[in-house]
Amino acid sequence: MEQIEQIEIGKILSPVGLRGEVKVYSYSDKPERFAPGAELLLDGRPVRIETSRFVKNLPIIKLDGVENREEAEALRGHALSIGALSLTPLPEGEWYVRDLIGCEVCDEDGNALGAIADVLQNGAQDLYEIASRDGRTFLLPAVAAFVVRVDVTAKRVVARVPDGIMELAT
Repeated sequence: MEQIEQIEIGKILSPVGLRGEVKVYSYSDKPERFAPGAELLLDGRPVRIETSRFVKNLPIIKLDGVENREEAEALRGHALSIGALSLTPLPEGEWYVRDLIGCEVCDEDGNALGAIADVLQNGAQDLYEIASRDGRTFLLPAVAAFVVRVDVTAKRVVARVPDGIMELAT
């Protein structure tokens, strides 16, 4: 039987109330993933969301079979995932973080700068955390002025590195 790749979309933070609800920290930008009736994977096994609501942008969900606070408490820290086949295609010019991680980054002259180790997401724009071969890291804003070309199939990113950014590497 072929193993389906799982994509983590959230982490259970804590129980809420007495009836088995849990608060979830969501990694997904699709709130519908936490809608009643949605199927997720909990520790690799399918589980259905019975009810859901959002409080301060955090999903509060009740999973089928979780009936009380003690059962909900036992889920603290557990990951919620979906199968990779559930990912929707992205528009041109957008990529999943998982596809960017590990991409080699070079400047416009082809000089290797390192590899994308992480993508930090904030309100203004994403930041690519690039780990250089000498062990230092630096952040590159993921905007058209600095990111010239992305080819996730070839695992390669061409960047226009702003003056002085390499001196900030830690």
